[in-house]
Amino acid sequence: MTSYDVRFYAIETRKGRTTGYRVRWAVAGKRFGETFAGKGLAESYRATLITAARHGEAFSTDTGLPESLERQQRDVSFYAHCLEFTGMAWPIVSAKSRSSIVESLICAIPVVVTPNGAAPPDPDVLRAALRKKLNQGANAGEPDEDELRALTWMARASRPVSALGDPSVAADVLDALARKLDGSPASPSYFSRRRRVVHRALGYAVRKKRLSANPLSKASQPEGWTPPEAPDDALDYRAIGSPELVESMIEICRALGSTQGARFRAFYGCMYFSMMRPSEVAALTLGGCELPEDGWGWLTIADASPTAGRAYTDDGQAHEHRGLKGRTRGRPGARARKPSRRIPASPELVAMLREHIARFGAGPDGRIFRSERGNPINASTWWQVWHKVRAASLTPEQLDGPLMRRPYDLRHAGVTRRLNEGVDEATVAAWAGHSVEVLRRIYHHSVGGQDEVLIARMDAHRRQSLWGRIGDRIRHSAASEGNAWHRLTSLRFTSSQVRGGFALVMQSAPSRIRTCAHGSGGRCSIP
Repeated sequence: MTSYDVRFYAIETRKGRTTGYRVRWAVAGKRFGETFAGKGLAESYRATLITAARHGEAFSTDTGLPESLERQQRDVSFYAHCLEFTGMAWPIVSAKSRSSIVESLICAIPVVVTPNGAAPPDPDVLRAALRKKLNQGANAGEPDEDELRALTWMARASRPVSALGDPSVAADVLDALARKLDGSPASPSYFSRRRRVVHRALGYAVRKKRLSANPLSKASQPEGWTPPEAPDDALDYRAIGSPELVESMIEICRALGSTQGARFRAFYGCMYFSMMRPSEVAALTLGGCELPEDGWGWLTIADASPTAGRAYTDDGQAHEHRGLKGRTRGRPGARARKPSRRIPASPELVAMLREHIARFGAGPDGRIFRSERGNPINASTWWQVWHKVRAASLTPEQLDGPLMRRPYDLRHAGVTRRLNEGVDEATVAAWAGHSVEVLRRIYHHSVGGQDEVLIARMDAHRRQSLWGRIGDRIRHSAASEGNAWHRLTSLRFTSSQVRGGFALVMQSAPSRIRTCAHGSGGRCSIP
């Protein structure tokens, strides 16, 4: 606890003692003291305490120190702080998040250093050493001699966490996060992901009272530092193929190799027709499929198998078996209740899955999609197969563009198709496994069918404005010839009737024309 009730006493002289001077003060009635060998040191320390109190700092009732001195005592090097942070976060985050934490901190740690006389290690060796040291799992691997020397250099050269309170140091870290290894600018989404990790690490420093505020928060952004543009989450409509094209690309899988392409026909079909993520398709089990002989079926998913790498999973496998994205907090136990999602399967997809199961069967754990050796399918495999599918389906001009460039574009194409078919946003968002807000942010450019409606509306307004101008000319012509002109709301002829009979009326009896309502599109009243 802290208190602002602080009292200071005169320096006590202790004769015959090595530390002959004692600074005394009280916080919330609790007395504290600190001894010094010289009177000057005691007076300087007392002045520091008084200055902190005058600046409005709260004093701890446990240690008696102001917040600034407490932070100094708790301060550690940024390198040591990052090791502590990864140790705290490791048990509660997913394997993919572990990888993101390690890679982001590897980028930031070498920036917060000060020269210590020794030559810095090779950057590649230092990154490899930090990747192993920050990894808190059992599969990280042991650093070699060069990597151990690099870690020793980093432990000595790393500056304290409090150095990040300097805006110039914080700006250097942000600059490093905004660049790739080759020095070129990182994409906005990549920078944003790195920044979130380091922001969280520094938030942990605030929690440990090593910093008074997070230097990477928007309120503390270094003056003069310009962040990269915010990532645009909107989907590029050029990347989405028509339903005919997508379905033909899925069918081409049959012709790719003896079994490789056939194994992925239903895999890609799930991503397209049921809008599933690749990790969700990889975890689809036979028990989660309702596949009637005719009509629509249902797929129920409660697990995902993202590829994170052996170094970041608990069991040393390349895939981590966990709950659905965005619906499972932390790392639930095997017996914990897991949220699930139920998605309709179109008749085309039902037929694909029935054919796939009949040909390849299911694994001992019930998983439908496996490699030829019975292992979970790696992300690199479905990427390689998709490149073959794309090369066999598109023209050279289309291959150079973004059209269906990634396997994930199948999911985007599926969501876009359902929206264009008139399924409401809330239902599509529930089937796809995200919120309506995310759905609108990503897919607002890709929903078709609205351009024609809007163009028709603009064209109707244009024609209405045109007939309004014709009516204005009729009124001006009649007024210039001395004909009476009144605004009436009586019976009106249509503009086609006026066009057909206007010339005859003007020649025979111009004075009979009484009105042409302003803005009526040329519809005039004739008694």
